[in-house]
Amino acid sequence: MEEVPAGKGSGSKPPVNPMRYLVLGILLAIGLVFGGMKLYHSFLYEETDNAQIEGDIYPVISRVPGKVIEVMAEDNGKVARGDALIRLDSLDFVVRRDAAVAALESAKASAEAARAAITAAKANERKLQADLRRSRNLQEQDVISKAELDAVTAGATGSSAEHAGASGQYRAALALVKVREAELQNARLQLSYTTITAPADGHVARKNVQPGQFVQPGQWLIGLVGSSELWVVANFKETQLTNIRPGQKVDIKVDAFPGKSFEGRVESISSGTGSKFSLLPPDNASGNFVKVAQRVPVKIVFTETPDQPLAAGMSVVADVRVK
Repeated sequence: MEEVPAGKGSGSKPPVNPMRYLVLGILLAIGLVFGGMKLYHSFLYEETDNAQIEGDIYPVISRVPGKVIEVMAEDNGKVARGDALIRLDSLDFVVRRDAAVAALESAKASAEAARAAITAAKANERKLQADLRRSRNLQEQDVISKAELDAVTAGATGSSAEHAGASGQYRAALALVKVREAELQNARLQLSYTTITAPADGHVARKNVQPGQFVQPGQWLIGLVGSSELWVVANFKETQLTNIRPGQKVDIKVDAFPGKSFEGRVESISSGTGSKFSLLPPDNASGNFVKVAQRVPVKIVFTETPDQPLAAGMSVVADVRVK
């Protein structure tokens, strides 16, 4: 009869591999450390990934209708305030300006003629008033008749009326000159609008115009992102705002630059939730009330100038140190 080797019988257990327990122990320790760090982090920080970088967006619009002759702005190009970006056909506006110049010259000529008429009327009035004084003396001495005195008196009175009328015409002519000057100024202003310039320093983020296109006043042609300042708007749940205050330090992580963090601070907290300014804000008095944690925008500014090319709209994760 064959002997069965020890440990190989049908009721024996397989040998235990100690490496299995070692690996499980390491994984458990890592989980405990990671969980402990997350728990510790939750006590000190309030975090949200509902955040993005914001910047000043300047619309470049046309103030007059016209055909686009030239587009100088380049996609993603950097521009300075006052740089010419778009040029419209200016021929019609040049004609209007020239017509306004001619109308102003004509009004000035009329004003000069009216002033000359005043001078003549004033001289005639002085002469006739002197004649009237002499005629009165002569009539008192019975040198001339009463009828002759009446004729001189009528002439003097007429000269005074003529002088007053000329003065009125001169004032009207001066008023017309002011009107023509305003029309010329407006024509020159309209002509200047045919060259559309950058309203601020920045980068071309969106271009929606091409040569040959006819544009209307108020039409959005180019979007500029201001280069002077960027900030973060983080939308925290209302339950996270208990300990958030302006001035607290913030750790900013940008999705576009993994492993890189930027320093910031809380500048302000909005006075209204994001939903309150939506197109259809919720009305809790309607009866269909479902309580949902609202989000409140918090503005976060960079405490140091970022050394990476950040852009408005980039997604970020914001950690606010609350303790």
